[in-house]
Amino acid sequence: MRYFKKGIRALGVAECFRRGLSRHSILAGVVMRADMIVDGFSLATATVGGLDATEAVLRLYERLGRKDVNVLMLNGCVISWYNVIDLHEVAERAGRPVICVTYEPSPGLEKYFREYFPEDWRERLAIYERNGPRTPAVLKTGHRVFVRAIGLEDEEAVHVLNRFTLHGSVPEPLRLARLLARAALASASELAAASFTS
Repeated sequence: MRYFKKGIRALGVAECFRRGLSRHSILAGVVMRADMIVDGFSLATATVGGLDATEAVLRLYERLGRKDVNVLMLNGCVISWYNVIDLHEVAERAGRPVICVTYEPSPGLEKYFREYFPEDWRERLAIYERNGPRTPAVLKTGHRVFVRAIGLEDEEAVHVLNRFTLHGSVPEPLRLARLLARAALASASELAAASFTS
């Protein structure tokens, strides 16, 4: 795969949830070309505080039915209140490289896994540690991000992020996916109550 080609497509995945409001978060996916044309959307749900984030990302990807997506971008690998995405499993089953982007330094999450999930904290920690360490990188905008790249080199991952970043630290597929997830969550109760059949 040539990550420098003009027609590269990325699937950006981000989520939104309100703890205490619902047991589920909404994941949104946006397919975007490097020329910033959007040509696909997908949605899925994950359990808040659950262990199903990996499957949620894969469902979202599979629902698209797209073979032209070149790379997946994830807005973090710990979502929906410590629901950990297995980046290697996503890359392997989707057959696509994965770039996970975060924006703040972190001392680690083991103490939170232990505190909030005494029954399965070891499983969460094992997935988190399997994802590997984050690599700090400075984007062309001058903003620093932290990257985990699966299936491509860190240098390639930063190149891809730069292709999709217009300003700030958030690449456009992730920015739009986050907006879509927020809108979907805000509309979820109304949509659930509506009847779309005659």
